[in-house]
Amino acid sequence: MGPIDLDLLPRTAALDDDGRLSVGGCDLVGLADAFGTPLIVYDEGGLRERCAEYAEHFGGGAVFYASKAFLCRAMARLVESEGLGIDVATGGELHVALAAGFPPDRIVFHGNNKSDAELRRGLEVGVGRFVADSFDELDRLEGLVADGFAPPQVLVRVTPGVDVDTHGHIQTGHDDSKFGFSVRDGAALDAARRVASSPALDLAGVHAHIGSQVFALDAYARAAAVVAELIGEVEAVTGGPVREANLGGGLGVAYESGDEPPSVADYAGVLLGAFAEACARRGVDSDPVVCVEPGRSIAARAGVTLYRVGTIKEVGGARTYVAVDGGMSDNPRPAVYGARYEAFLPARAASDRTRAVTVAGKHCEQGDVLVHDAALPADVAVGDVLCTPATGAYAYSMASNYNLQTRPAVVFVRDGEARVVMRRESNDDLLRLDEG
Repeated sequence: MGPIDLDLLPRTAALDDDGRLSVGGCDLVGLADAFGTPLIVYDEGGLRERCAEYAEHFGGGAVFYASKAFLCRAMARLVESEGLGIDVATGGELHVALAAGFPPDRIVFHGNNKSDAELRRGLEVGVGRFVADSFDELDRLEGLVADGFAPPQVLVRVTPGVDVDTHGHIQTGHDDSKFGFSVRDGAALDAARRVASSPALDLAGVHAHIGSQVFALDAYARAAAVVAELIGEVEAVTGGPVREANLGGGLGVAYESGDEPPSVADYAGVLLGAFAEACARRGVDSDPVVCVEPGRSIAARAGVTLYRVGTIKEVGGARTYVAVDGGMSDNPRPAVYGARYEAFLPARAASDRTRAVTVAGKHCEQGDVLVHDAALPADVAVGDVLCTPATGAYAYSMASNYNLQTRPAVVFVRDGEARVVMRRESNDDLLRLDEG
């Protein structure tokens, strides 16, 4: 196999005359030496460019970064400075966003089982939207408003009955989903009617999300049409306008050479066009604002993970294991979803990768494999820095302390400068909650 495909790497990735790779003007091997490994590196310029791209096509006020992809205070401040909103799914994500100074009126609060404490906190700080996921949640919101809070703006989350070609764990728009109210059985219309008629709630609009890592734009078109049809029904039975149609996120990204995800421009064209066409067909003249919630497609490509090779082991003449100093604790996606990545050596990024290997982690699990069918240069050796690209989404955010492995540091790089935004955990951090 040839050298790593630069289209999988952050936008500022560049090769020097010796074939060494830099991101954001920083040499990747130098970063590994300076900050240790495993290390997650984000191209800050690439993150900002992607935020700006979404704002260009949808309008910044209609784009809410899906913070579950990756969140820390630096990331929240970056998103805010680019004019986007943010969506959170737990009280913890809300806490981090608020700690970063994120304006609460630009926060959308998700979650299929929000606790009373989470709802109360959202009401106290004045989050912009609550995405209601069940009649139980509507009961809780109404009860809290009775305690003295102002009526919150509510988006009714609906399942549009659209299946998508992605892993079953990240499909969310089909009828058998734990999320939202079904359009097909009338629950979505009933929920919207209830919110509209409640003096304790303000119906802001409808929310739908069909899944994650989606390449097929026709699935988004079908979902947009279902939502437009529902909005027409809601307006007919409530007599009032629906102000927003939040169509979620989930746009796919490239993890391997040959992956061809849609562009943001094509995604926006299909989504906005299908929604407008369906509204015209249904006679919806309230002109709802179309909102989106990208996460993976903003963060994934901007991030890479650096490891140090510790062991190279030939097994039975059939397989070579290249073991690194991280694994499923810093990126569980291969073990959980069967997610596929590529690997390369940033010191020799221009070299052909002719040696077939399996990149394994250091955990006590046979399933702790980061890349099953990796290709590396023939001279890969113990001590080399190894990189997996496109790890900016759902790697650090899903990281754990399994085997009491400490979580890696995270650095942002830009214009030749690197700054730590999440420090590396220490062994003492593993005792923080231990009461002895």
